[in-house]
Amino acid sequence: MTKVNRRHFLMSSMALPVAIKASALPSQNDTVRVAVVGFNGRGKAHISAYLKIPNVEIAALCDVDPTVLESGCKMIEAAGKKRPPTFTDIRKVLDDKSIDAVSIATPNFHHTLQTIWAVQAGKDVLVEKPVSYNMFEAQQIIAASRKYNRIVQDGTGSQAWLHEAKKRLKEGIIGDVYMARGLCFKWRDTIGRAKEEPVPAGVAYDLWTGPAPVKPFTRNRFHYNWHWQWDYGNGDLGNQGARQIHAARMALGVKYPTKVSSIGGHYLFDDDQETPNTQVATFEFDEAGKKKLLVFEVRHWMTNTEAAIGARSDSQAVGNIWYGSKGYMSTASEGWQTFMGKEQAPGPKSEAGAGVGGFVNFIDVVRSRKREDQLAEVEEGAISTMLIHLANISYRTGRTLDFDPVSYSCKGDAEATAMFTRTQYRSPFTVPNVGGVKTDNQQI
Repeated sequence: MTKVNRRHFLMSSMALPVAIKASALPSQNDTVRVAVVGFNGRGKAHISAYLKIPNVEIAALCDVDPTVLESGCKMIEAAGKKRPPTFTDIRKVLDDKSIDAVSIATPNFHHTLQTIWAVQAGKDVLVEKPVSYNMFEAQQIIAASRKYNRIVQDGTGSQAWLHEAKKRLKEGIIGDVYMARGLCFKWRDTIGRAKEEPVPAGVAYDLWTGPAPVKPFTRNRFHYNWHWQWDYGNGDLGNQGARQIHAARMALGVKYPTKVSSIGGHYLFDDDQETPNTQVATFEFDEAGKKKLLVFEVRHWMTNTEAAIGARSDSQAVGNIWYGSKGYMSTASEGWQTFMGKEQAPGPKSEAGAGVGGFVNFIDVVRSRKREDQLAEVEEGAISTMLIHLANISYRTGRTLDFDPVSYSCKGDAEATAMFTRTQYRSPFTVPNVGGVKTDNQQI
């Protein structure tokens, strides 16, 4: 494992002050020209959203799979828009100076590097959750957004109701809040065993592999099932759970945990999955001498519902609960609701609803250059992503971690700290050390 030097990397916006200056868009008539990168799954929502926003043009599509590229073009043509140029390599997209922004929905392990490439090329970025594949990358994506003075938006946390919930909890709507719980109870069947086979015709598998180790192609190391392989994904904690862990932390009003513990396993199935399909992670926070707890649970099969979250008919419950001295708050379909006292009597509900979507907010801020108006600025997303990585490191080492955000290390645990980054990045896909944190395998 690579040893990470325990020199403090200043994470906060206060430590990395930047004034975003107003600048004219490269494109004309106030039209924001966006390139969408990666859309086999979540990226389709990116295409759909931008097609609906006035004065936004999808100027390019990029994916390593020609079949996926064609599906994206058909979506755009079906909306009555012109077929955009298509690319296999994001670096070719970034050469186009008329493109204002890049919207990234590639696999987790590409998010940070592609964002850094984009901001270096002068583009603003909306990048899907989680914004980093590991702890080191979480540092670098923040540092790059500041150094290159670009708008970078996290693909989660942009719901208006979440910001409303945070405000109401701080005001004491359920009293003194001491704990949050995140639920990722999502029906996940076995992925089976997949044999090694030739790379599908036209697929740029080397580009898809990117910074990860080179391995033979299988269907369980490609579309979607990469989530369940440690070389590429972060399990369901970092997949669906990335949204709920962010909401849990944000509304609880905490940043960095001091203690992290996670256990679980891969239950019921004998297949190619490496990540746990059942996992419980516990985070303890100490904010100005006041302790708070966040518990997150992943469950993949038969389940109950909780706190009016989920439907009994589909064995799924995905959401959040916050606990206070006077009651509790849980997420609803488009907001939050409260239950008060020992009787759990229905209390106040969310008024914000879905509000302005993250894509609209991103485009608005690309125009205004006002980072403070972002609903999901990248730093908050990166902090939430750190919780995911720390929990998975605890799970993989089999022990509780004492995290020190000042030294950015696990105190007294060199093995766990070494897992903050890859043992080796595959050239030329090395994540640059923008933040100047010295490690054995990263070049500043």
